[in-house]
Amino acid sequence: MIQNDTPGPQGEAGNAVAVAAEAAVNPAAPHRTGRWLAVCGALALLALLANLLLWQKLDNIQQQLARQSAQTGEQAQDARASARQAQELARDTAARVAVFEARLSEISLQRTQLQELMQSLSRSRDENLVVDIESAIRLAQQQAQLTGSVEPLLAALRSADQRVLRAAQPRLTALQRAIVRDIDRIKSAAVSDTPSLLVKLDELVRLADELVLANAVAPVAAITAAKRALPQAQPSWWQQGLQVILDETRALVRLSRIEEPEAALLSPEQSFFLRENFKLRLLNARLGLLARQMESARADLVAARYGLDKYFDPASRKTQTAAALLLQVQQQLQLLQLPRVDDTLAALATAAAGR
Repeated sequence: MIQNDTPGPQGEAGNAVAVAAEAAVNPAAPHRTGRWLAVCGALALLALLANLLLWQKLDNIQQQLARQSAQTGEQAQDARASARQAQELARDTAARVAVFEARLSEISLQRTQLQELMQSLSRSRDENLVVDIESAIRLAQQQAQLTGSVEPLLAALRSADQRVLRAAQPRLTALQRAIVRDIDRIKSAAVSDTPSLLVKLDELVRLADELVLANAVAPVAAITAAKRALPQAQPSWWQQGLQVILDETRALVRLSRIEEPEAALLSPEQSFFLRENFKLRLLNARLGLLARQMESARADLVAARYGLDKYFDPASRKTQTAAALLLQVQQQLQLLQLPRVDDTLAALATAAAGR
């Protein structure tokens, strides 16, 4: 028996021809041939069904792959779109971050400038405070020297102390301590009152015209009046006449003890200029006191005291009063030196220098 192994329809046709030829040769062959044909048809049908199923499965796979490919494409597009959005968002974020960093740097710069400005304002305020306090204290010191009173200086120091307390700056603590020390020292210092000295000098100038010179002669009328003031019996007319003659005789000759020869040789015209010179010495001392020229004032008072002791009668009450006033003025003038505020001025210089 010849078998054709060629697959497909040609193989089947060949088999049918072979079966027909075999049937012609062998009468029993048709039965076998029919079975083979049935088997072959069944196999072919099964193969066809298998092919159909395979094709259907392949088609399903292709469709599924197509769907998956489409989904993958869509996902890829979505991913690309998301990537673009992410890139745009990243660029936007980077731009915003850059803007924020720029603003942050500007804010930091502004903050630094503001801090520097505040520190500058604080320093300027402290410097202005120090300058104002120094000017006020120096002006008060000049006023105290002109008036001879420490009240302007004390008032300026107290005002400076209050201003430093209100400022509450640690760098001004040394200044505050120096102000307190100067205030305590000025309060404890003994300072003469210039107005009272001026009043005493004016009183001395007024007494200059009433002082009795050392060579002055007492008037006869004054002597007679003094004697009449004494209690005695009423004299008779001849006793009164004799007394007048004796008084006139005594007035012709006068005996007195004068320690300074220059005082005895003074004429009435020279006594006038002596009194005026004494007044000028006192007035010069007064002007020196007002001008705060203490040495000049002391020298004028010494010259006035020398003239008072040399040319005027020390037994006279007016002279004794003038000498006592002049001594008081000289003693008070020694205490007229005003205390200085060197500690406060040194602390102000240190604070102004920023140390």
